[in-house]
Amino acid sequence: MYVLAARAASSATLLPVNPVLGAVLAALLLAAVTVAARARLADRRDRGYARAIAVAGLRAAVQLAAVSYLIGWVVHALATLLAFLVVMFAVAVRTAGRRITDNHTWWWAALPIGAGVVPVVAVLLLTGLVPLKGVALIPITGILIGGALTATVLGGRRALDELTARHGEVEAGLALGLPDRDARLEIARPAASDALLPGLDQTRTVGLVTLPGAFVGMLLGGASPVMAGAVQLFVLVALMAVQAVAVAVVLELVARGRLHRARRVSLPTAEGE
Repeated sequence: MYVLAARAASSATLLPVNPVLGAVLAALLLAAVTVAARARLADRRDRGYARAIAVAGLRAAVQLAAVSYLIGWVVHALATLLAFLVVMFAVAVRTAGRRITDNHTWWWAALPIGAGVVPVVAVLLLTGLVPLKGVALIPITGILIGGALTATVLGGRRALDELTARHGEVEAGLALGLPDRDARLEIARPAASDALLPGLDQTRTVGLVTLPGAFVGMLLGGASPVMAGAVQLFVLVALMAVQAVAVAVVLELVARGRLHRARRVSLPTAEGE
């Protein structure tokens, strides 16, 4: 099924690879950087996103160029295929973990991503829906890892932000006799659960507001609308399963203190000394 999407993506009538494409991409990236800079978009540590957008765009160009050449080589041998999948997973874990925290606990991000992706991929392989071939396994695994990465980052960050902002309520729960895990869980659960909203909204509005890539790619590759719809439905449902597991696991890790951030100690003021 993904062979058809790949053929569609390579079609010159869909998106020709020429200097015009390069100029348009550069203009769009420059526009994104300019808007972020002028609007002073920044994270909670006041680190501007303009530079991050520029670096992300350039990295994407380099990485996709490299993958375009490598993928034709890795799909022909099982060992290289598995190595490529491991690299994908490792990069996702590093990215998600560092987005959540900057201390040594970042590596715990491997658990929610792996817990969401590995069972789904295993079921697909065991049932024969996806063959053990790179041309099919790499795209579907990449989609699932990407979804797990997003859910893990959003769930982990929201949970830790909420615990920081409502630290007093956690302390109140402890004072009432709640175990530390339960006190944290009660505060962090609603915020972390919001990480599921993007996937839910995409699934609810598919075909009405958005036509996702798998559906469009299948149609452009010559598949029937029914087949394209079935493939897209499979992708959306699989992503919801992966993201639900990822959010549940990352929430548990935060509640148990496995994933955490260093507390900032406020220096005493002159009046309090």
